[in-house]
Amino acid sequence: MNRGVVRRGGLAVAAVLAVITLGAGLVMALGRPAGVTPNSATGVPAATITTVSPERAVQIVPDGTAAINPTTPIVVRAMVGTLQSVTVVNAASGTVVRGEGSSDRTTWTSTEPLGYGSTYRIAATAVAGHGAPVQRTETVTTLSPASQANPSLIPAPDSDVGVGQPIVVRFDAAVTDRAAAEKALAVTANPPQPGSWFWMSNTEVHYRPQSYWQPGSTVTLNARLYGVDLGDGLYGQADRTETFRVHDAWIAKADGATKTMQIFDNGQLVKTMPISLGSPGFPTHNGPHVISDRQPSIIMDSCTYGVCKGQRGYYRERVDLDERISSDGEFVHSAPWSVGQQGDSNVSHGCVNLSPANAQWFYDHFGLGDVVEITNSGGHPLPVWDTYGDWTLAWPQWQAGSAAN
Repeated sequence: MNRGVVRRGGLAVAAVLAVITLGAGLVMALGRPAGVTPNSATGVPAATITTVSPERAVQIVPDGTAAINPTTPIVVRAMVGTLQSVTVVNAASGTVVRGEGSSDRTTWTSTEPLGYGSTYRIAATAVAGHGAPVQRTETVTTLSPASQANPSLIPAPDSDVGVGQPIVVRFDAAVTDRAAAEKALAVTANPPQPGSWFWMSNTEVHYRPQSYWQPGSTVTLNARLYGVDLGDGLYGQADRTETFRVHDAWIAKADGATKTMQIFDNGQLVKTMPISLGSPGFPTHNGPHVISDRQPSIIMDSCTYGVCKGQRGYYRERVDLDERISSDGEFVHSAPWSVGQQGDSNVSHGCVNLSPANAQWFYDHFGLGDVVEITNSGGHPLPVWDTYGDWTLAWPQWQAGSAAN
């Protein structure tokens, strides 16, 4: 979850790194006599540089009159002659900010973000002709957020997932300016596919394409959140990025009417299995489900959803070959106790029951992001907020959940 992190906000204390010196012996190299030609970018009248004030000879942007966003670049320009040296130093740590000078030595621009709540001292020297160098200094302060939000991402970077896997961004603080956050989240799919964000809450937003991902896609999320005002004094703490790949389209279609599940690989039927879905008292949710977790064995306890020991319907059993398809306890798993009912009647507590052999085959072929579509179960549609119920909504409904559309 924490891989692919670009730590920009951490520069607040340690600041940044490197200094630019624009040419040893530059005064002699320039060698232009009095009556120097003005900087072509400025139009300052011809004069020796010593007749120009430091403020006119060297321009520094921003000018230090107000606290700036740490992503704002510092730009230093020689308005007459050229720059001899520029340093931008974190006042607390003494380290310096990386930057680049232009080929004509008239401009220097910082190339890395600053830290929150920090002060930077800028010193620049310009020279022209035989005049003495002119020095200009300035102080710039960056804003101090009231609080910061750190984003975590699903799936993990470099994952290999199924066609139903949504992108999930979770913040550790409530975002009130959802549009600002969403605009900082850039998704690139290859091949290109239309997609959109949907806010599940003030701390969680999901992205999915209009239809399932195309098999073989490569998808990258660039979360450029550092320096972004997320509302009420909350700012993004760091940038994050992830790239994942989409494998073959493994889709299982479980039908509560026929009590069978058909397995498709890239649209081709490869296997049919007898199943048992949820009983009338515990119907399985209808609609597309996405596998969010898989474990070789887990303890299933009905008390986790309110049916505890001593109550009718209570159970606590070790169950094998488990693939989670919802957050409220629906799994595809091995169920040797219901083999006699599989293909004949729906008797589970909401799970998709399989024989041990069929469960092993399913476990060997299906993983995170693969899809289980359930029909005719007698249950309500899977809620959009239930783990990955993202595909429950039609495309126009999904788009309506975006704050930026």
